[in-house]
Amino acid sequence: MRRLVSAICLAVLGSGLAFGAALGTSTRNAIPSDVQQIISVDYRALRNSPTALALKGQVLPQNLKDFEAALRGVGVNPDMDVEQLTFASFRVPKGGLKIIGVAAGQFPTKKLLARMRAKKITGTKYRTNVLYPMNGGVQMSFLDDYTMLFGEQSAIKAALDARDGESESLNSNGEIGDLIQSVDNGAVWSVLDTLGTQNLLRSTLGDASKLADYESVKKRVRGSRYTMDFNQGVNFNLDVVTSDAMTAATLSSVLKAGILFRKMNAEPAEKMALESTTVDSDSGVLKLRFKTDDSKFQALMKSDLFQAVSR
Repeated sequence: MRRLVSAICLAVLGSGLAFGAALGTSTRNAIPSDVQQIISVDYRALRNSPTALALKGQVLPQNLKDFEAALRGVGVNPDMDVEQLTFASFRVPKGGLKIIGVAAGQFPTKKLLARMRAKKITGTKYRTNVLYPMNGGVQMSFLDDYTMLFGEQSAIKAALDARDGESESLNSNGEIGDLIQSVDNGAVWSVLDTLGTQNLLRSTLGDASKLADYESVKKRVRGSRYTMDFNQGVNFNLDVVTSDAMTAATLSSVLKAGILFRKMNAEPAEKMALESTTVDSDSGVLKLRFKTDDSKFQALMKSDLFQAVSR
């Protein structure tokens, strides 16, 4: 169950750091309908929490590093100018999985455009939109004066198609919309569709995902949502939405058994994480909760276990 500790400690960090807030209208309109996962990064939450800053500094995922570097390349300081950074992974016909980022904040838009002109960076038109090249093969387009969309060319065009009404946007995806409503007021949140949730559970359960009980219920998983906040220690709450109470109860039993087995041979830091974790089910929802104080969590970040799972 070492992967369980990884999921608790890193949660969203494995696929992109997730300190979040409610999606703005411009952001929501630019996310295509066939979403696998949405992750939001609230930089205001980072600035106000030493623990969150320590976590960000130690376990900064590569995609966030790349996007921050791209923003700096056009004169945006992520630590000062960005208020919210949102990632969305989505599927496109015959194109597999694509990823876009949307940065919202108080951008010096006129200065940015002037700087790009001075560097002889010219944009290309896509309908009424202008796409500007950034570092690392990323392109950027302004959705409005306060919102920047970026990603590789095919991903950003798919997002602009959704925003411009050429294809369906997140607003037409009722299942993901319902998941978002339950978490988007949290300091930290992310949502995943069925496939994304199955991948999350497989990673979290490790070898336990090979058990017959798990194989029998995984197809009845509907989606998941998780939140994380740093107001009073560290709180991580994961809900896995299933089709019925029996499925949720079975998943709960598999997780509980794995935790008990792992505790028997756990190192001190791992044992602390496991003892701070509770698993239960309520109707058709599996509920995993992790709660600890700042000092214990920062000690966990310094442990060999955390160093291993955060690489």
